[in-house]
Order: sequence, then C-alpha cells, then structure tokens
Amino acid sequence: MNKSSVHSYLISLVKDIAQNDGDYNTELPILAIARRSTVTDPMPCIFGLGLGVTVQGGKSVTLGEEVFEYGSGQALINSIDLPVVSYVTQATIAEPYLGLRLDLDANLIVQIATEMDASRVCKGGCSRAMSIVNLDDELLDALTRLIKLLNEPKKIPFIAPLIQREIIIRLLDGEHGPMLQHLAAVGSPSQQISKVIAWIKLNYTNNISVDELAAKAHMSSSTFRQHFRTITGLSPLQYLKNLRLQDARHWMLYEDMDAGNAAIRVGYESVTQFNREYARMFGEPPLRDIKRMRNLNN
Repeated sequence: MNKSSVHSYLISLVKDIAQNDGDYNTELPILAIARRSTVTDPMPCIFGLGLGVTVQGGKSVTLGEEVFEYGSGQALINSIDLPVVSYVTQATIAEPYLGLRLDLDANLIVQIATEMDASRVCKGGCSRAMSIVNLDDELLDALTRLIKLLNEPKKIPFIAPLIQREIIIRLLDGEHGPMLQHLAAVGSPSQQISKVIAWIKLNYTNNISVDELAAKAHMSSSTFRQHFRTITGLSPLQYLKNLRLQDARHWMLYEDMDAGNAAIRVGYESVTQFNREYARMFGEPPLRDIKRMRNLNN
C-alpha cells in the first residue's frame, strides 16, 4: 500500500478501538490511544521518553517558550521526561482528533544504538530533547502493524517486541536519530542531564540547589544551567517547580488532598507561594482549578 492507503488504514484501526472520546489503554502497556471531538484546553502534563503520534487532527505542545505543532502523519518525539502544556488544536465530530502514545525503552535504545554503532556520531554534543518527526512510509507501516496486532492478543508477546525494535531502529537511522543517540553516548552532556533528571524525579520534594545538581552532572553551575536549558527548554529550577506543581495537582485531583497538605507534600515551605505559582501555571488557584478539572472529567 502507498502512504495514503496506509494512513487511511491506520485511521480506521484507531477508530475501531476509540469509538468515543476518551483515553484508551491497550493490551500493550507501552501503547495508548486518544480521541477528542473538540479542541481542548491547555493541559500541563509530563511527557516521558516516547513518540506521540497525531493520526488525525492536530495538536500543540509548549515546552518552555517553544511551541511544537504537529498534525496528521506527524509525531512528537522526546528523549527525556519533560513538563509541557498540551492541547488538541484540530478536532470535529466528523473528523475527531486521533492520537497514539508509544513509550520507548531507554535501555533498548542504548542497546540498539550500540549495535548500530550510532552513538559514535554524537559524543560530546548537546541537543533539544524534543522535536517533530514526519512519519515516512516505513514508520507508518510499523505503527499500523502494531495497532493491527491488538486484534491478535495471543501473538502480542512474540511480535510486539520485534515491531518495537524496528521502530527504534528506524528512528535512530532517521534525521532525528542523533537526539536519541545521545542516550547511548557515554559521558555526553545529554546523558549527564538525563541522569540528573532521573535523580530529580526521585528527590524533587527535598530542598535542591542548582550547585548540587551541577555536581551530580560533573559540571560547573554555569555550564550545567546552559546544557539543561538547551536540552529541556527550561532552567533547572523551572523544571523542578513544574514537577512539584503537577504532582500537587495529582494529589488534589485524585487523592482529595487539600492545597496546604499537597504543597507541603511536594516540597513547598510556603503555601502562599504554592498558591501563587499554581495559579500562574494552571490559570486558576488550586480550589477553582480542581473543581473545573472534576467537572471536565464528569
């Protein structure tokens, strides 16, 4: 089939699974599907290592001051966990937004990049951890086969890892391969920043200084700040703040925790400061925002 036919087939497969608006987990833990019939409000969230595919419609993601717009047949790839603001920009009842989220395995990327000897081309470099991918025929075909495999659940454990490996190989071999190859470049700034971010995720409720983070990356504070912003689009303290606020929102929304306790739980010493920064990030104070979110989910 040509690209147009493959794309049309992929749309039909996704529609068969997502027959109504909502988020759909699949038999593959690494694969999720979304459908929306209207544009959505901006939603702060964390995008992990993976591929976000727009099958139909359009989507916008803001990272720091940079905006990534991607439509039908395009995907957003990111190589480390990043706090972003995401929303659907193109969707109607007749042509709803359809999207896929495919998580990627960092260890598998490193293994394949090493086998391909891909890591040698990017040692010492530093690049943004998020970019837009135009899906070529081969990537579209691989994604289509992965979705189609959901109709054969007994074969998933045997075939899905092969398709997942193929997708990673094609990404590494494509124009955006260097971004993923940094994961395999021992000692590169990207790998060092990635390790620091993994540490931040485990310790973000504690008092953390930029000097402490720089030491973990084996960099001076000024060099660390520069590399961190280049890769994530945010300063280290902005990243830390976004992580805390989004986790606090989770505790209030899903665990019915009040704002004061949520603020303390995620590492804020001042509830007043928490309320101020929360409103700046989410557009409303905690109580009003959580009420609005619950009304949207009902």
